[in-house]
Amino acid sequence: MKNSRFLSCLAAVLLLAALPYLLSQGLLNAAIQMLIAALFASAYNLLCGQAGMLSFGHAAYFGVGAFATVHAMNALGGEGLVPTPLMPLAGAVGGLLFGGIAGWFATKRSGTYFAMITLAIAELVHALAPQLKGLFGGEAGISTMRMPAWGLDFGSTTQVYYLTLAWVLLALLLLYLYTRTPLGRLTVGLRENSQRLRFLGYNVHGLATAVFAISAMFSGMAGGLQVISNESANYVLFDPSLSAAAVLNTYIGGVQVFLGPALGAALMTFFGYAVSDLTQSWLLYQGIVFVLVMMFMPAGLSGLPGLARRLRERHGAARVLGVFALAIAGAALLAAGGVFLVELLQRLFSQDYRALAQLGAGKPWPAIALFDHSWRPGAPLTWLVPGLLLAGGGAAVWTSRRRLARLDSEEQAPPASPGAGAAKETLA
Repeated sequence: MKNSRFLSCLAAVLLLAALPYLLSQGLLNAAIQMLIAALFASAYNLLCGQAGMLSFGHAAYFGVGAFATVHAMNALGGEGLVPTPLMPLAGAVGGLLFGGIAGWFATKRSGTYFAMITLAIAELVHALAPQLKGLFGGEAGISTMRMPAWGLDFGSTTQVYYLTLAWVLLALLLLYLYTRTPLGRLTVGLRENSQRLRFLGYNVHGLATAVFAISAMFSGMAGGLQVISNESANYVLFDPSLSAAAVLNTYIGGVQVFLGPALGAALMTFFGYAVSDLTQSWLLYQGIVFVLVMMFMPAGLSGLPGLARRLRERHGAARVLGVFALAIAGAALLAAGGVFLVELLQRLFSQDYRALAQLGAGKPWPAIALFDHSWRPGAPLTWLVPGLLLAGGGAAVWTSRRRLARLDSEEQAPPASPGAGAAKETLA
């Protein structure tokens, strides 16, 4: 099992290293954002998933790390405090210092109160950032330039990608090694039973502050990589939506697997990159994905391979394969019907369509162009198509669940007694 995991990670690293030769420059930029989001989600998971402290304001430390990096890059007349490849260290230091201060206050409370304190700190920074123009540059933000270093000019997307990849892999390795240390074990103890840790003599507040600061440090490192990629920083980095994205990505990926949050962040970042140009409702789809994952896959997307393995071992691959195929087909039909209905309603209730309908008052509603076809809102076929897709998908998913329940009941049924048949023959 360990060897297979190591080989899987090695294959993933080799694939990531080969991406610049496989992707266009636009997709390579998206890959950089996916790596940064993966590191940010993994740093957040240290606090939320492993320590059990739900933070609603982790964008504050991402943003502080970004601005610490941009000031370090502009220092000494633009020469920078350290060479460009080492600039993420400035973000890490900025996140560590600010996270240590904020964490000392926030970790004095737990549960809902802790979450509200983190949200208040983030909102405070977000509100002050536009006013402190000398520090955060106001609404225009602060620009910078990547300076040549170590024989590299960092003028190409490929060089920036490899720099980002190196730092993200190093950070993920350090986070993984942290989980194997005594401090990492105590971090899990904070989540499981902090009262017992206090009874054993540990300084729970100091431990929680240290975990908070370490999580903020890696978040600041992710912010530093963001600045190196964009060559600018703006107070938008403190926006609450960035904190919300960290929470969503972490839970969609799954907090029980170390690389689960990284997987969720990478997939959802690519989802936003690919879908935002196609529809205005992409945030709605993101919310729907989160709700569905929380309802039907509490362990997150990273828990699916383990679930498939357990079902295969319990019922056999041949019997489970049909159930999986039916469930996937049903999910595809539900997704198609849901997308059709959402896009149709979005266009129907848009201001442009209402203005067009008012121009043709007294006439049938104008047709809606969708999926290379014109659909009239008053035609029964327009609403019959998504209805049939949703009904077919629901029936397929329901059937797959019934088949899986039947397999479980067959396994739990007690085996027939060897003498039962002979007893029946005797009675006959």
